[in-house]
Amino acid sequence: MTSLDALHPRLPSPLREVADDRFGRRGVRLLLKRDDLIHPELIGNKWRKLAPNLTAAAGRPIVTFGGAYSNHLRATAAAGRLLGLSTIGVVRGEELADRPLNPSLARCVADGMRLHFVDRATYRAKADRATLAAVLRAADAEGAYVVPEGGSNAPAVRACRALGEELRGRAEAVAIACGTGGTLAGLAAGLGPGQRALGIPVLKGGFLHTGIRRLQEAAFGGPRGEWDLDERFHFGGYGRTTPELHGFAEDFEERHGVRVERLYVAKMLYGLLHLVDEGAFPEGTAVAAVITGTPFTV
Repeated sequence: MTSLDALHPRLPSPLREVADDRFGRRGVRLLLKRDDLIHPELIGNKWRKLAPNLTAAAGRPIVTFGGAYSNHLRATAAAGRLLGLSTIGVVRGEELADRPLNPSLARCVADGMRLHFVDRATYRAKADRATLAAVLRAADAEGAYVVPEGGSNAPAVRACRALGEELRGRAEAVAIACGTGGTLAGLAAGLGPGQRALGIPVLKGGFLHTGIRRLQEAAFGGPRGEWDLDERFHFGGYGRTTPELHGFAEDFEERHGVRVERLYVAKMLYGLLHLVDEGAFPEGTAVAAVITGTPFTV
């Protein structure tokens, strides 16, 4: 197995201030934390969360979970190819097995990932030990190292603490898009006094507060850091976008020369600008926006 060091991650990731009059007129400074530049295939928080799990797998096959357009599945498949590891992806939606693979899942297969489709009820119960054991048997993945959906477990959260440490003293507020909440849980733990993390969930449902608290408990033994969530900017839920969001993302790309991934990053940046317009940040505040990924290309 190839060592993770041989993949040459760019850490710490770059941090640069950009001039944006929409922020500037409110006296707010905008900084972009370019986690999308850590590695060309294991991008952003995917590197931060996967790296400790890849090490813990110690060469065993890796099984993990995701939906049909999961960034996490793609990153895990890419890691398997780069490191010479077997990967199995458990995909939500048994009916998808009878359809042509979408570009995201096709990329997973091209990278060597074996896909196993399960019905949605089974997928929802995957944290149950008996259900998980049955899924692993059916997927011929017994003995594999299990990484949870989104890669969010205690090792991943502890690894994401480094993101906060890289931002200590650089911004009063740090914004990040949230799926499972693992990156936010670690980020908040790594920030220093007077700093807070702001999560923009890309799913609707209002369950992340409890999930993040549980992740911090598992990783650190209790709460760490200052953080909160604003759940207004999911645009209908995971995988949902609107023409307004696409237009916003295209404008941001033109202004700053940064490719904006639509399902996570665009929603976070849109929410951040909305909060600035609401006066949520005092004049003179520096806000760092974590760019966790880039648009997917086949």
